[in-house]
Amino acid sequence: MRNIKLLGIGLALMASLPMVKAQEKSDQSFVHQQSEAADYVWPESPQVMQKLKHWQDQKFGVLMHWGLYSQAGIVESWSICSEDWIRRERYNNYEQDKQWYWSLKDTLNPVKFNPDLWADVMKKAGMKYMIFTTKHHDGFCMFDSKYTDFSIAHGPFANNPRKNVAKEVFDAYRKKDFMIGCYFSKPDWHSEWFWNPYYATPRRGINYKPGQHPDWWRNYVKYTQNQLGELTTDYGNIDILWLDGGWITGEQIGLDSLLVEARKRNPGMISVDRTIRGKNENYQTPEQGIPAKQLNIPWESCITLSHAWGYIPGAKFKSASKVVGILSEIVAKGGCLALGVGPTPEGTIQEEEQKILLQIGDWLKRNGAAIYSTVTTPHYNDGKVWFTAGKDGKTLYAIYATEDNEKTPTTVTWTTNIPKGKMTLLNNGKKVKYAVKGNQVTVQIPAGTKAEPLAFKF
Repeated sequence: MRNIKLLGIGLALMASLPMVKAQEKSDQSFVHQQSEAADYVWPESPQVMQKLKHWQDQKFGVLMHWGLYSQAGIVESWSICSEDWIRRERYNNYEQDKQWYWSLKDTLNPVKFNPDLWADVMKKAGMKYMIFTTKHHDGFCMFDSKYTDFSIAHGPFANNPRKNVAKEVFDAYRKKDFMIGCYFSKPDWHSEWFWNPYYATPRRGINYKPGQHPDWWRNYVKYTQNQLGELTTDYGNIDILWLDGGWITGEQIGLDSLLVEARKRNPGMISVDRTIRGKNENYQTPEQGIPAKQLNIPWESCITLSHAWGYIPGAKFKSASKVVGILSEIVAKGGCLALGVGPTPEGTIQEEEQKILLQIGDWLKRNGAAIYSTVTTPHYNDGKVWFTAGKDGKTLYAIYATEDNEKTPTTVTWTTNIPKGKMTLLNNGKKVKYAVKGNQVTVQIPAGTKAEPLAFKF
């Protein structure tokens, strides 16, 4: 993190959540609390249920954060939120720092933006769905909204034929048969109806009492509904509406009626009103971590490839093996993985990221049967081995998640899930030898097997 450091509150929040374990403590910034699984409400609409089940089969997607914060190379738009867990390194003066942040709109000019290349890389990475940040909490729109000029479609990129970025992104991924997800922040710190200039901006919420200024709040609700109406009307079919900023509820912005209309245009659209328990949180979204136990409700862990959602210069990335291990654990526990990838200010995916993503895709091309369209099995974990099941009720898969730089083991062992008949190594489809002694299975790994996560079918 170059210009903003996120302090211990993120770790403290993670530590307070018994259902979520951190993947790497050093990766944590601010994370949203996951709703309790017991509070989950199944959708009543058959169309939503059908799409939700289809989404659950996809298992692996990408969550792309791109905006003003990418131009600065900082952790999303949090630097303009005046809370005591944020430390500014560019300007010590809050107002000066905020004005500098707003001015980034005058320099963001992603001349190398080519969403077709993005979609091609993510397709080769084995991803099946995407979520794109159309507006983060700072209110800067990555789409050509009719209701504000605070967007990528104004300023240096205004004359580019691809200035309506979100439309270009959605269209490119749609051509590659991805499910399309639209990220949208309910809070909007740039809107005068959210942070009114009459008052200071002490925290992330609105800076006035709606009861004292009902007209301001009505204006904000209308503004938010108008923008969501644009995105669910003019941008092709949207499969997932991914609403962030849980300190503003869907109820406050009239989400019920908005979804009724939006689903007329986007049949079965999945609503993800993050962390807001109830009927409009069609799947839950633990952030930067994985539930401690298997959950047989719809859920998705959103985890970054680096330590931040957006582009950070010099960021360190998780290895392909690490991501495969994370994905295997998530799928074994019944969830999907949305991997965070942040494009550069110029609109490109860094070469190092592409290399890792293609390595993940290569593994999935050979071993994806153990991941895609699988279901959970009661005994889902034994040490570094994660288990999934085929829908036929007869097939089990075991995935041995290797550590970084781990050499190929000579044997892999586990208990329970006793094989019957032959077992094959998915990597090459060849039969492998195994022995069963009591409740323990020992699999012989053929000499010369590549050092990577190993998937077995039996």
